[in-house]
Amino acid sequence: MCGILGIVAKSPANQLLYDGLLMLQHRGQDASGIVTAQGNTFHMHKGLGLVRDVFRTRNMRALTGNMGIGHVRYPTVGSAASPAEAQPFYVNSPFGIVLSHNGNLTNAEQLNHELFRTDLRHVNTNSDSEVLLNVLAHELQESTRNCQLDPEAIFSAVAGVHRRCKGAYAVVAMIAGYGLLAFRDPYGIRPLVFGTAENEMGDEYLVASESVALDTLGFRLIRDVGPGEAIFIDENGNFYNKQCAQSSSLNPCIFEYVYLARPDSVIDGISVYETRLNMGEYLADKIKKSMSHLNIDVVIPIPDSGRPCALQLANCLGVNFREGFVKNRYVGRTFIMPGQQQRRKSVRQKLNAMSIEFRGKNVLLVDDSIVRGTTSREIVQMAREAGANKIYFASAAPPVRYPNVYGIDMPTRQELIATDRDTDEICAEIDADYLIFQDPDALNHAVSVVSPAVNKFETSCFDGIYITGDVTPGYLNSLEFQRNSSQLSHYTRYNTQLDLSLVFSE
Repeated sequence: MCGILGIVAKSPANQLLYDGLLMLQHRGQDASGIVTAQGNTFHMHKGLGLVRDVFRTRNMRALTGNMGIGHVRYPTVGSAASPAEAQPFYVNSPFGIVLSHNGNLTNAEQLNHELFRTDLRHVNTNSDSEVLLNVLAHELQESTRNCQLDPEAIFSAVAGVHRRCKGAYAVVAMIAGYGLLAFRDPYGIRPLVFGTAENEMGDEYLVASESVALDTLGFRLIRDVGPGEAIFIDENGNFYNKQCAQSSSLNPCIFEYVYLARPDSVIDGISVYETRLNMGEYLADKIKKSMSHLNIDVVIPIPDSGRPCALQLANCLGVNFREGFVKNRYVGRTFIMPGQQQRRKSVRQKLNAMSIEFRGKNVLLVDDSIVRGTTSREIVQMAREAGANKIYFASAAPPVRYPNVYGIDMPTRQELIATDRDTDEICAEIDADYLIFQDPDALNHAVSVVSPAVNKFETSCFDGIYITGDVTPGYLNSLEFQRNSSQLSHYTRYNTQLDLSLVFSE
């Protein structure tokens, strides 16, 4: 899960890109980057950290030009601590291309070998986004006629990317001297929208991961980029689009609606906020039908993504809704933070329980999902310390039992609390008195009922069905081995540094 942005404007693009990335900051907090284009020249600045920390006034002044792309990174492949893997990425041939990517390629290793042995291209990092960039660059080179690009050649190159690249990808890219390109994988797994704003000099275009970026920058949402579709806006603001995949079907990631996206966004024509209200309503129906023995005094959300669901659940049950946790908004999302120990520590820094809302009450806590269980366990413990009598826990999503390989950090079964555990065992693990999960069919209906035209979703983390058809048990085992090796390497480096610091301190 990353946030991407692209703009073709009639005035300087740097401030628009900066402000837009702030609206997408929830999609990635590890690195930020902006590239602007001034004629045939790219201006780039990127680094580790939040948007507000990476960009200073001097950096913004250097980002000249009316066209640009931006990125906020949340790593699922490569290293979170490597500045070299901050996006956008750049290649100088053909023409000069910069690219930002949200998603995850499932055949990146194979492509890397092909690029080196067949395409004669070198990938310098462990990022699959750099692999994707080089595949695009090679296909552009193959499609170019007489050293000149036109929209048809560009769309032909994207078709080549679709033929070669597997997995999930939403992409914005700039081609020096030509314009802005955006495209989405043939299954439409990761979101991408575009819109326009009127300018006295002509229309301006903005492409973004979520519609909230368009809303806040004064752009009118046109629609989502379709699965397998590419759009191209040249330097003069002329718009072109084409369906580039041989076959396509819309299967948006359902976890965008559960947790990833901002509630004020609209993805594939579906209001994220409305889906979360529906999740609360369906949870309430489940409690009424089969759990009427629970004596619930108060419903308390886990801020922030659990709030709409909890509010509707409380309304449907006729139970008081209260804010029992105060959130420190200067601590990052724990789901995104690398390392179990760091996640566990950050929960107490991020949330504080108000005992007046817990003392002597049977409390129903409502969260968007339970992934690793670390956060849930700490929150239940905080509620007990605040004096709760009974603690019931409700998840707006079903149990997360399988790795997600399409751009969400759920890569190994060992890290998922629901792996090989039933509901009672998970309840015991998080130390709750009762645990309620959303039913899979109810979750799908909560989203599809908002827009019946969208009725298929990518739900692999719940059901283990991988829509792209290329994810095998061997691939998952390899992914888990790489993940475990990386964590062991990090642990070894950390302890070596700690030992050295102790030696030098003596």
